Amino acid sequence: MTSPARDALNMRIRPDDRSLIDWAAKAQGKSRTDFILEAARRAAVDVLLDRALVQVGDQAYADFLARLDAPPAPSDQLKRTMRTKAQWE
Repeated sequence: MTSPARDALNMRIRPDDRSLIDWAAKAQGKSRTDFILEAARRAAVDVLLDRALVQVGDQAYADFLARLDAPPAPSDQLKRTMRTKAQWE
């Protein structure tokens, strides 16, 4: 099985930053490359998700607001928990 082709990404980095990254990568049992790629990928996804725009129709938005404004209905599990005596009592 052949591995997919990879492009090179070159960057200049201060020695103290490189040491910090190496230390963190080693703590997770990863190579520097894998550690940096994972961190950069996670940051990229976060940035794009923060910019995501969800559009809905007027009725769907009104229903959403109504659900936010409605008092929460306690579940059976919550009711059971509230009836149970606390361990410290």
